[in-house]
Amino acid sequence: MPVEIRELIIRTTIVDHAGQSDSAGSQPSAGGTDAIIAACVAQVLKILERKRER
Repeated sequence: MPVEIRELIIRTTIVDHAGQSDSAGSQPSAGGTDAIIAACVAQVLKILERKRER
């Protein structure tokens, strides 16, 4: 008998270490952040379009 998962909950915990020194790799560049946001928006729009087609 197959098992159907109707809900999936993912929880995360982000810990900010106050004692860390600032390094170049710790902060993404503004251009990189914008590119990530644009990619996420594009993927969400594709998902919504696929749901609308059903």
